[in-house]
Amino acid sequence: MWDLIIVNPFTNVLLLIYAFVGNFGVAIILFTILIRLLTHPIMATQIKSSATMQELMKSDEWLKIQAKHKDDREKLAQEQMRLYKEKGVNPFGSCLPTLIQFPILIGFYQSIVRAIAATPLQLLSLVRGIWPQLASISSTASLSALIPIQSKFLWMDLGLPERVILPFLPAGWGLPVLALIVAITTYIQTKLTTPPAADPNDQSAQMTQSMAITMPLMLFYFSLNFASGLAVYFITSNIIGILQYAALGKVNWKNLFSSSKPEVKAKSKTGKRS
Repeated sequence: MWDLIIVNPFTNVLLLIYAFVGNFGVAIILFTILIRLLTHPIMATQIKSSATMQELMKSDEWLKIQAKHKDDREKLAQEQMRLYKEKGVNPFGSCLPTLIQFPILIGFYQSIVRAIAATPLQLLSLVRGIWPQLASISSTASLSALIPIQSKFLWMDLGLPERVILPFLPAGWGLPVLALIVAITTYIQTKLTTPPAADPNDQSAQMTQSMAITMPLMLFYFSLNFASGLAVYFITSNIIGILQYAALGKVNWKNLFSSSKPEVKAKSKTGKRS
């Protein structure tokens, strides 16, 4: 079922794009752009959810709850969840695109490995999974001209983890350039697209801060150990994501160079918030 719904369609779309552009690296980039466009409505929902969350955290009702239950973490969490329910806010709505991305990542990695077909058995599995219509609608006219895939792109083999061999490094060691770029672009995207938290001690704010650290490290690990075609996907996805947020006017450029700080409303002498 997984192959039927995810891996086979991904593989065939990759092969179709490759048939027209003649470069597997470019095919991965174009396919990534296609995925980002298809998931754009989800991203728009995430932006709306984040904006609603920020408005809620700046409200007087929210601030009163923070002050009243500041010494009782359990009661504070209960009151926050009650307020979320009353206002129709999902505190984990900003994590939805990340959760949806995981099956896409797994399926995309498997489709890259399947498309490259490094062994005769993998080649046989690839041929069996190709849609019959693919050869007829592609410019190659035959599968023999389409496969095996030419997996070389720039300095890398897209079916292998990427390393750059430098003369000053020990023998057998290489610099994982793509993995480093993945970590950097993931961190930048997270910082640029995350609005500053009104209360950094809030549960959702703490989760967001944790994701800002764990996601770059996790994707760095994936890029370090898996096919470099996956790293190309990560980098392209991060750049397109930043451009999408910028086009919507939602990029928080100040957040890139500053940590999230709570917005505290000053109190007047009468005790009222100004």
